[in-house]
Amino acid sequence: MFREVVAKSVPVSDDVGMSDALWSKLIGTVPAVLWVAFAATVYFTLRGTIVQRMVPRLTAVRALGVEVELAGELLDRAQDESTTTVTATARRTALGRLEHAADVLRGGKLLWVDDRPEGNAPLVELFRTAGMHIDVALSTEEATPLFRRRPYDIIVSDIDRDGDRQAGIKMLRLLEQHKIDVPVLIYTGRFDPERGVDRRIFAATTAPVELVHYVIDLMERARLGSL
Repeated sequence: MFREVVAKSVPVSDDVGMSDALWSKLIGTVPAVLWVAFAATVYFTLRGTIVQRMVPRLTAVRALGVEVELAGELLDRAQDESTTTVTATARRTALGRLEHAADVLRGGKLLWVDDRPEGNAPLVELFRTAGMHIDVALSTEEATPLFRRRPYDIIVSDIDRDGDRQAGIKMLRLLEQHKIDVPVLIYTGRFDPERGVDRRIFAATTAPVELVHYVIDLMERARLGSL
């Protein structure tokens, strides 16, 4: 009888030992579980703040990656529409300025006056991708209510419009008449300074890469003037 009792007692003692070991393991995992729960609580509580802090960085990475590649494609398309040639160095320099001018260009307002806007489409898309607001007008008549109603940082214009070889120059007189002091860039396939230059013309060019530089130059001045 004694042996039977002892034999039956052994499994009871093993069960107790296993239970103790199981409880020890469970207790040991509690701190880890608590840490996971704590981390999850902190994350969901501060998720909005974390995302807000990451947005500028994510935007910067995007600007240094995909958008620079897109800018290169758009600049090349604009170059295809131009009769001027551009060196690889000039192209890289323009893209380099675009890469670092995101804050300068973002929010800028530009009015583009040209009766053939299809040739300017790549550059319009380029500046819009950079965060600028671009209005397009096909004539001085279309442009007039726009520049009288809205404050622009820059006006880009051609010269020949609707058979008038001095249309762009005449628009400058209209700007002065309405006391609108906005720098003007002349962008045209053919530009001859001897045909007429106005003090309002900041610069004139037939090259897309040069226009990029001029727009950045003027936006930098506009930003400095608003400080």
